[in-house]
Amino acid sequence: MPEGHRCASMLEKPDIPETLISLSVQRQYGLDVRQVTFLPLGYDKHVAVYQVRTEDEKRYFLKLRNGYFEPVTVSLPQFLVHQGARGIIAPLETLQCQLFGSLEGYTSILYPYIQGKDGYEVKLSDEQWVFLGKTLRMVHDAHIPPVLALQIPCEVYDPQWRDSTRDFLGQIEHTTYADPVARDLSVFMRANRDLIRYMVDRAAALAAELRQQPNANVLCHNDAHPGNYLVADSGDLYLVDWDNPILAPRERDLMCIGGGMAGDQPGGREERLFYLGYGPEAVRQPALAYYRYERVIQDIAEFCKQIFLTTTGGADRAQSYQYLVSSFAPASVVDAALHTDTVASSKV
Repeated sequence: MPEGHRCASMLEKPDIPETLISLSVQRQYGLDVRQVTFLPLGYDKHVAVYQVRTEDEKRYFLKLRNGYFEPVTVSLPQFLVHQGARGIIAPLETLQCQLFGSLEGYTSILYPYIQGKDGYEVKLSDEQWVFLGKTLRMVHDAHIPPVLALQIPCEVYDPQWRDSTRDFLGQIEHTTYADPVARDLSVFMRANRDLIRYMVDRAAALAAELRQQPNANVLCHNDAHPGNYLVADSGDLYLVDWDNPILAPRERDLMCIGGGMAGDQPGGREERLFYLGYGPEAVRQPALAYYRYERVIQDIAEFCKQIFLTTTGGADRAQSYQYLVSSFAPASVVDAALHTDTVASSKV
């Protein structure tokens, strides 16, 4: 059951003994654990995932998050499931009726194990695209109780990723890197500096426009890319990884559909199928363009931070570099953002 953010994957196994994980799960969940297996899955460098197998041959999916943790990221999917959402997986409760536990500085979250692949590994069927549309529409239409809504951040069009990317563009002009991955990234950034600067400046201009417009914020998953579509072997589809929910314009999620993340293109077949399930909606092209630019810029900033500011990470570093390079490939996310912006500008 893959989960995470397509920014950096946890290929490097954390330094936590499996015996300690087994004891923790047994103590907190009351399960008689037989085996714990590290899974090099997901796209979040702060998350490690494991398969937990019990003596009675049941399997579970254990997620360990290092660093800051917001309880709403587990209480929100539970709420949505209780509201009847079929495409969302709620975490299991501990013996103390909590939705998370703790282990060696990590937050531990246990889920049912669902055998399947993510949307980068397998193409969604027509029916699954329609179902994804229905699922995301239910999320956007959800009436969130005030006690939950107060825990969810609101969209502010934060410039942090744009500012960070500008800083790294300046840094590479006068820095020589000994690390081979950092050196390769600096060469790539220099070769694409004009395009990157254009995207940063264009995103800033669109953000200024959107701030002036009345926006009806809805609950957004905030990371609805194909890596977070769990396509079960049974054919069921789930939208997973609720680590970063936000109250924002619906385009924050919709930008992932037809955004070039898994071969899908703006106006393409996948997008049309999705909206058959999602239903009619007046999607604002400038908002889509902003969020598609911003997603690329965030990845650039995160990858630069990971690769330029540290030499740790092992295989994760090289994979992060490859992810960034692939974003600039033909018909990928950069092309989708530029195309969306062209369409938006032609309608002004």
